[in-house]
Amino acid sequence: MINQYPLWKYLLILGVLLFGIVYALPNLYGQDPAVQISSTGGEPVGAPIRDKAVAALEKADIRYKSVTEHDGRLLIRFHNPEVQLRGRDLLEVALGGNYVVALNLAASTPGGLRAINARPMYLGLDLRGGVHFLMAVDMRAALQQALGRDVGDLRNLLRDKRIRYRDVSRGKGAIRMRFRNARDLDRARSLIHGKNRDLVLSTPSGQGEFALRAALSPQELTKIRDFAVQQNITTLRNRINELGVTEPIIQQQGKDRIVVELPGVQDTARAKEIIGATATLEFHLVDEEHSVEDAAATGHAPVGDRIYYDRQHRPILLKRRVIITGN
Repeated sequence: MINQYPLWKYLLILGVLLFGIVYALPNLYGQDPAVQISSTGGEPVGAPIRDKAVAALEKADIRYKSVTEHDGRLLIRFHNPEVQLRGRDLLEVALGGNYVVALNLAASTPGGLRAINARPMYLGLDLRGGVHFLMAVDMRAALQQALGRDVGDLRNLLRDKRIRYRDVSRGKGAIRMRFRNARDLDRARSLIHGKNRDLVLSTPSGQGEFALRAALSPQELTKIRDFAVQQNITTLRNRINELGVTEPIIQQQGKDRIVVELPGVQDTARAKEIIGATATLEFHLVDEEHSVEDAAATGHAPVGDRIYYDRQHRPILLKRRVIITGN
C-alpha cells in the first residue's frame, strides 16, 4: 500500500527546495575584477572624488562596468583583470596619496537577489586564494613605552615629596634611580612602594652608590602584553577596512603573534604596505615657561624639552615627556 501524505507536507518540501535554490543562485554569477577607493584619513569618499575618478577613466578610454558607493568607499567594476590593472595604475596617479586604490573582487550578484539579502558563499584561502600574514607584536617597544611613562611619573612623585635624586633613567627592562644619600633612598623606596604596586623595587649590589632599581611586576608585564596584542588587532582591523576585504580573519596566536588571512585579495604588495605601516600617536605638553623664539634661534631647547615645527614651519616647544600614547 502506497503511503499517502497530506498536501501541505509536499508544499513545505517544495517551498524549502525553492528557498534553497534562490539563495544558492548568487554562487553562479561569479565575481567582477574591481578597484576599491577609500580615504587614508577614514572620511567617506564623496561625489567629487567619484566624478574625478570617472573623468580620469573616461579620458584614458578605460571602460568600466559600474561605479557604486558603499560604506564610504567607492567600488569600480571592470570587464577583465587587464583593464582592472590599467584602471588601478591610472587612479593611483589621478587621486594622489590621500586615497587607497586597491585591487579587489566584487560579487556580481544581480540587484534583485541582493535586495533579499542573497549573497554568495564566502570561500577561504584554500578555495579562493588570498593573503596569509603571521605578524609578531614588538613587545620590547611596548615595555619601553610603559617604562618611559613610569619614569616621568616617578620624577614628578619625588619632586612633589621633595626627595632629592641624582637622576631617574630608563634602562633595559627597568628604571634606575640614583640618590645623594641613604636617607633619600629609603624615603623614595617607602614612597614608591606605597604609591605604585606595579613596580618591584630592588637595590643593586656592588655599585658603591645609593641606587634603586624598579622593574615591572609579572602581573603588570602580562597586562601590558595583552593590551599590546589587542591594540594591534584593533589597528589591523581598521587598516584592513581600507582594502574592503569581506570576512577577514584576524586572531591572536600564542602570546605575541597575530594571524591575518585576507581571502580574495589580489594586490599582495598593497595589502602588505597598508597592514605593515607603522604609526604611533603621542601627546606632549606645550612648554609655556620658556621662550620658543630663543630656543629656535639658538637651536638648543631647555632641559626636558624638544623643538618641533608645524606645517607652516613655525617652532613649537614641547616637553619630552609623553603623557598619552597609542597606535
